[in-house]
Amino acid sequence: MPVTDFLERNAKLYPDEVALVELNPEEKDTRRTSWKEYELIQPSRFEPYRREITWGVFDEKANRFANMLVSRGVKKDDKVAILMYNCLEWLPIYFGVLKTGAIAVPFNFRYDAEEILYCTELAEVDVMVFGSPFIGRIEAHAERLCKGRLLIYVGDGCPEFAESYHELVADCSSQPLDISLSEDDYAAIYFSSGTTGFPKAILHKHRSLTQAAEMEQKHHATGREDTFLCIPPLYHTGAKFHWMGSLVAGSKAVLLKGTKPENILSAVSSEQCTIVWLLVPWAQDILDGLDSGEYQLKDYELSQWRLMHIGAQPVPPSLIKRWKEYFPNHDYDTNYGLSESTGPGCVHLGMENIHKVGAIGIPGYRWECKIVDENGNAVEQGAVGELCVKGPGVMTCYYRNEEATAETIRDGWLFTGDMAMQDEDGFYFLVDRKKDVIVSGGENIYPVQIEDFLRRFDKVKDVAVIGLPDRRLGEKTAAIIEIKDGMECEQQEIEEFCMELPRYKRPKEIIFSSIPRNATGKIEKPKLRKMYGADQLVAQENRG
Repeated sequence: MPVTDFLERNAKLYPDEVALVELNPEEKDTRRTSWKEYELIQPSRFEPYRREITWGVFDEKANRFANMLVSRGVKKDDKVAILMYNCLEWLPIYFGVLKTGAIAVPFNFRYDAEEILYCTELAEVDVMVFGSPFIGRIEAHAERLCKGRLLIYVGDGCPEFAESYHELVADCSSQPLDISLSEDDYAAIYFSSGTTGFPKAILHKHRSLTQAAEMEQKHHATGREDTFLCIPPLYHTGAKFHWMGSLVAGSKAVLLKGTKPENILSAVSSEQCTIVWLLVPWAQDILDGLDSGEYQLKDYELSQWRLMHIGAQPVPPSLIKRWKEYFPNHDYDTNYGLSESTGPGCVHLGMENIHKVGAIGIPGYRWECKIVDENGNAVEQGAVGELCVKGPGVMTCYYRNEEATAETIRDGWLFTGDMAMQDEDGFYFLVDRKKDVIVSGGENIYPVQIEDFLRRFDKVKDVAVIGLPDRRLGEKTAAIIEIKDGMECEQQEIEEFCMELPRYKRPKEIIFSSIPRNATGKIEKPKLRKMYGADQLVAQENRG
């Protein structure tokens, strides 16, 4: 079945129940508190910005957008890009695209003008929907972007080179289109993170989206009474497909703007959230604030919060141990995945397996896993190799890139590029990204292991371990360390702490600096290697 069937079912069964809430504690709302059909309500200007829509209105807005697109000539398999921050319009636009049989193409809102142009042409985009923060970036290549494409602007003050979303849909029908869809129809193109150059375009069918939705609901037992707090950007597969557990359950979700601990705790309290997906830095910030006394749990209503889960990167076991000290009744789950597997969940820990914290888990609902060597042969249990996954959520292909597709998908197996091992109980442990492994003096060093160790030091807020060029060893291990706010730390303290590590794993260089992370919380190691690796090469050449 196509994933749009869930929305249409919810609109029939629960038309007057809240589906989505947009919440921005940093912005004062001078416009409206709810979204009835194009009716503005003036609330107190001292309230945080908040809007909501019901399942019935959600579906009607998706239908309006779909009817508008068809009236402008959009047809099956055309591409519609979405370049917006999280907002109440985002998901109705996304589902409106899917209802036409066209392909939704979410763009990373951090793309610069060149990346926007590149991805637009790579994915052969026919329509682009964008918000006000991106006017300048679109305008930089307006001549090429406007040629043969419909540009739709969401917001006030529509630029001359685009058409207004609200004006376009205002008079469109809210009735569903008579377009037949199946799980074999193409649904979405997502982009890889682009850590080795410009992104690749990842094509998925409705089957992938429906699998992700049903899997999320099953993994976390999302029910009608649950409320999911969604913080990460919706352009990313992680946020959207975690939200789709609420879509399957027909339950409420909250789109929160901002990641401050106080705002997260306040949102959980005021909206009575029961499920929260966090990234490691956000969880660490909450714990640091509780440790320092900046936040007090008694100031919030959190008794209904039942599940905290984390994905996008390896999770330090020490973090979860600290979390359970403050939230002993929380269930916990870790989710592993990548955009090529329709986001998180192809491997997951499972709420019943918290005793295995540190593992990414076991194969997810309808998934298979294996670990292979460099020749593609399965390794012995306990050995390190490349993790491969197989299931109904595997991408169709890298769009317009047959060579990369053939390298990544072999006999139905998706080669993830992540190094992992499986323990005697069948649980998978992520060792590192294949391209992040440091080869020093002939030894393979896995940075994640050293990062997990260093995070145990009480002054360390965040850490990234990378390899830097070294004439003798080929690469040497460097630890970039971010110290907790208000604390001071000397290099000697880190060196003494690292004496517990085997000699070859001890960082040869320690750098105190902030850790750059992308919008999904992943450490931007290519940026760090560029920052520090190039400097090392120049210094070596000068010494030579």
